[in-house]
Amino acid sequence: MNCVSVWVAPSLCFSSTAFFFLIIMSTVIAPAAFDQTALESLCALDPPWVADRRRAAFERFQSLSLPDRSDENWMRTELRLFKRSAWGPSVQPGPEAVEHEGILARNTKSFSENFLSLEAELSEPMRLAGQIVTLNGHLRRSRCDQLVASRGVLFGTPEQVMAVAAESEIRPHWFNAIDSGADMFAAMHAAFHRGGAIVFIPDGVRLEQPLHLLSCLTEGGTDLGHVLVVLGKGAEATVITETAGGGPAGSGPGGLHCGGIELIVGENASLRMVNIQNWNTGVWHFARQKAKVHSGGKLQWTLAALGSRLSQVAQDVALVGVGAHAQVNGVMFTEGRQQLIYNTLQHHEAASCISDLLYKGALQDRSRLVWRGMIKVDKSAQKTNGYQRSDTLMLSEHARSDSIPGLEIEADDVRCTHGATSGRVDREQIFYAQCRGLSADEAARLVVAGFFQQVFDRITIAPVREALAEAISERIRRIQ
Repeated sequence: MNCVSVWVAPSLCFSSTAFFFLIIMSTVIAPAAFDQTALESLCALDPPWVADRRRAAFERFQSLSLPDRSDENWMRTELRLFKRSAWGPSVQPGPEAVEHEGILARNTKSFSENFLSLEAELSEPMRLAGQIVTLNGHLRRSRCDQLVASRGVLFGTPEQVMAVAAESEIRPHWFNAIDSGADMFAAMHAAFHRGGAIVFIPDGVRLEQPLHLLSCLTEGGTDLGHVLVVLGKGAEATVITETAGGGPAGSGPGGLHCGGIELIVGENASLRMVNIQNWNTGVWHFARQKAKVHSGGKLQWTLAALGSRLSQVAQDVALVGVGAHAQVNGVMFTEGRQQLIYNTLQHHEAASCISDLLYKGALQDRSRLVWRGMIKVDKSAQKTNGYQRSDTLMLSEHARSDSIPGLEIEADDVRCTHGATSGRVDREQIFYAQCRGLSADEAARLVVAGFFQQVFDRITIAPVREALAEAISERIRRIQ
C-alpha cells in the first residue's frame, strides 16, 4: 500500500537565503531486490536528467555479473560468500532505529548559537560548520550554520540540494568523475544511489570549520550513498565523512555499502578531505572514489580503513590542471578475518603537478590487506613529481599483506618514485619496553603508535589525528 507524507526538511545550506522547504516523499515499502520496481521508485523522486542516468546505469547493471579474478583489481578479492540476490534497497528505518556514533563523536562539538567561534584551543572538541546523519541511506537529521548559508554554500543530501539548486551547478559534475560502468558494483551504485551529500562551495568562499557526514547502517541494512564535493575557484573547505554500524561478523547479514565519492577541486582551491571507514565487521564495503584537481588546486585526502568484513575500494586522483598538488594519506588496521583491498591511482594529466601518497597498515590475527598502487603520467605531463609508498606491520604470523606499487610513464621529464615495505615487530623493542615496566599489550600499542606516527604527522586536523590514534590503540592486543 502506498502512503504519501509531507515533511519539513531541516535547515540546510542552499543559497544566500537559507530557508525551510517542503518535499513530497513516497514512503512505500522498499522492494526486496535491486530490480526495475526499485529503480522506478527512486526515479520518481529525481529530476528527469538524474532519472535518465539511473536507467542507463540499470541497463549496464543487468548485463554484468560479479567481478572475477581475471580483473587485476579483483584477483585478490574473495567474493564467493557474497550473494547478489540477498540484497536490495532498505526501507526507511523507524524512529526507534539505533544510530551509531562515529569515532569523532567525542571530538566534535554540538551545534550552538556561536559554534563557529575560534576561541577554543586545539584540545577542545572540533566545531562543525554543518552535519548530515543518514541511516540506511535515509536522512535522519541535517544542520548547517546560517552564516555559511548566507555565503552561497550548498550542503545537504542529494535529494535536498537538487530540489533547490540550479541544474547547471550540479549536472556537469554528477557521476562525471567516477566510472559508473566499471563493474557490477559501480553500476549498482549509479542506478540505486540514495543518501550521501552534496557540498558546493562558490568561488572565493573559505570555510574555517569542517562539514561532516555520518552514514550509519542497521544490522542487515544497505547504504548506497553518493558524495559530491565541488569547490569553485579559490575556495577552501574541509569535509569529513564517517561510516558506522552494521552487524558483526558471524551474526547473519551484517550489511552492504556500495558507495561513491567525487571531488572537484577548482583552480587555486584547497580541499581537505577525510574518509573514515569504520563499519562493523560483518559489512560488505564497495566504493569508487575519485578526485579531479585543477590548475593550482591543492588536495589533502586522508583515508582511514578500520572496519568491514571485506572492503574493495578504488581511490583515484587525477591532476588535470597545471601545477595541481595532491597529498594522499592512508591509515589502516585489520583484525579477525577482515580483508581490505585498496587500489590507488595517481594520474598526472597536466604538467608540473605533484602527487604524494603514503599508506600505512597494521594487521592482526588472520586478516589480510592488499594495496595496489599506480602512478600514471601522460605524455603531456612533463615536470611531474610523483611519489607513492606503502608500509605494513604484521602483528601476527597468520596475517597477510600484499603491496604492489607500479609506474606507467609516457613523459620523459619526470621524477617518479615508489616503494613498499612489509615486516614484523622487532621482539627486542617489545622486550625493551617491558623491561621498563610496560605490559605486553602496552608495549605493542607503543610500537604500533610509533609505526603510524609518520602518517599521523601529515594529518593537519588535530581531532581527526587524535581520534584515529585512539581507535587503533583500542584494537591492539599483544603481538602474536
